[in-house]
Amino acid sequence: MEYVIVMDSCGERTDAMKRDARILPAPLTMQVDDRGFVDDDTFDQADFLQAVAASPNSPKSACPAPDYYKEAFAKADARAYAVTLSAELSGSYNSAMLARELLLEERPQMKIHVFNSRSASIGETLITRRIQECEAAGMGFEELVETVESYIDGQNTYFVLENLETLRKNGRLSNIKAFLASALKIRPVMGSTPEGSIAQLDQARGINKALVKMVDYIVSQAEKPEQKVLAISHCNCPDRGKMVRDAILARIRVKDVILVDTAGISTMYANDGGIIVVI
Repeated sequence: MEYVIVMDSCGERTDAMKRDARILPAPLTMQVDDRGFVDDDTFDQADFLQAVAASPNSPKSACPAPDYYKEAFAKADARAYAVTLSAELSGSYNSAMLARELLLEERPQMKIHVFNSRSASIGETLITRRIQECEAAGMGFEELVETVESYIDGQNTYFVLENLETLRKNGRLSNIKAFLASALKIRPVMGSTPEGSIAQLDQARGINKALVKMVDYIVSQAEKPEQKVLAISHCNCPDRGKMVRDAILARIRVKDVILVDTAGISTMYANDGGIIVVI
């Protein structure tokens, strides 16, 4: 193969991507107490969510090893790209960068670039799709990297969580704040920062009001939406995902829409009922 795109498994692969031999997944692993889960085609979302709900402890994840990335890069004859979960949230980016250096020592003629998505989930999907488009257009390596990095700069990620337990378990919410949020049904509206970390944008009482606020942010901040793809991933709530999609499309026009269920790592972050939107 002339090129490959290695996307870590926090990115959701569409059916078309699964059929493309040039798009290679790099699975992360997850641990819930003494149970291990691999974020690949064997991942059982319902089983994982049940294990998380039953455990008092926070689920943990581990990024792909550099050797995995290196072997995936080596399947390309000329060019290799990686798309990883935000470097602010995972070691996946650093692992891919180390693999790049190791392979370039052996094959200095290779061209390899690692894209820090500064996002997660469906944000990685859109970046992978953009790389595909640039390759299909015959764009040179350097121009492609510049084009895709610029695309990442203009990307915005938003999400609303129905279930705050994972945030409480991993220490991002105090027990008191989590209890009050649960008792009052307060739901945060979250977004990514330009650096790729997570910030709370707003909050509302009840999931539906929080989703409305998220839609307002998306619509007000979208620049030239008619040129962009709207991507939505949901964690075990397809009807909610469709509702958000329709609410956005009622107010702005976009180039295309992607709606998918979350895979393993995104399921761990979003938890049951979570919605992630990237545009």
